[in-house]
Amino acid sequence: MKKVLISLLAVLGLGSMALSAQTINTLENGKYSVSVGEVTLTVDASKGGKVVSYKLNDNEVLSQTRMPNSFGSTFWTSPQSEWNWPPVAEYDTKPFEAEVKDGVLVLTGQKSERFGYRVLKEFSADAKDNAIVIKYTIVNESGETRKVAPWEISRVPNGGILFFDAKEATPANNMKGLPFTYEKDAAWYVMDEDSANRKINADGKGWLAFCNNGLLFVKKFQDLKPSEPAPAEAEIQIYANPGKTFVEIEEQGAYTTLEPGAKVDWTVRWYLVPTDEAAVPSKSLLKKALQIVK
Repeated sequence: MKKVLISLLAVLGLGSMALSAQTINTLENGKYSVSVGEVTLTVDASKGGKVVSYKLNDNEVLSQTRMPNSFGSTFWTSPQSEWNWPPVAEYDTKPFEAEVKDGVLVLTGQKSERFGYRVLKEFSADAKDNAIVIKYTIVNESGETRKVAPWEISRVPNGGILFFDAKEATPANNMKGLPFTYEKDAAWYVMDEDSANRKINADGKGWLAFCNNGLLFVKKFQDLKPSEPAPAEAEIQIYANPGKTFVEIEEQGAYTTLEPGAKVDWTVRWYLVPTDEAAVPSKSLLKKALQIVK
């Protein structure tokens, strides 16, 4: 009887629908989880719609330091010169409304009274690609024409190696640079410790990767031309906090003109896989990342 029921579900297409529905779960205190295979991403809608965890089984890849602006993954508008610091609360810390619709977790932020933008975030699982798909939307509700770019900021522990396809990484935001090396057809940063804030800009090829403790975290996003980012910004940015604390792996979309009521969508695909590769520059580690984003 069980086999008959399974076959019937398959014929009706209900089996795949049931599996899809199971990829998103409502947790306690405004949190939701999105899963694909053995990978689970957890979002806190009550606190800026931040991604607070990204795990392969029980192995966490994001920073869990509880100091403000030091953990998880968030979203801002670019350029930073428009708002300076701290981050705009409506995007970063204030609650987002949440609903699960057609297998997608949809978070809707509050309108920024200062800038007139509203941010939406959509999280879904792509079982075929073994990816978590995040779509960000910036809506211009200011009543005037504005220019803006999307910007994702993910924090990982200071340890392991970062790498991406670029020929150089230049110091950014009047900070010291990072000791990148350029070999094996990529730019590599073996994480180190320093007493200064450090940050770089780089023109990448639409992906970046982080490897540590047997995990390979890869992001795939829009590949920009050098002229497309916001002023003083870049397709890829890396920020290292002082001490042995955390490092931000960041990417941005194109600087876009938005008429009143217009919006811009931007999608980032996240992958998390196990690896036996050492966290050092190598052709084999680069090949593994490229196989994921191809």
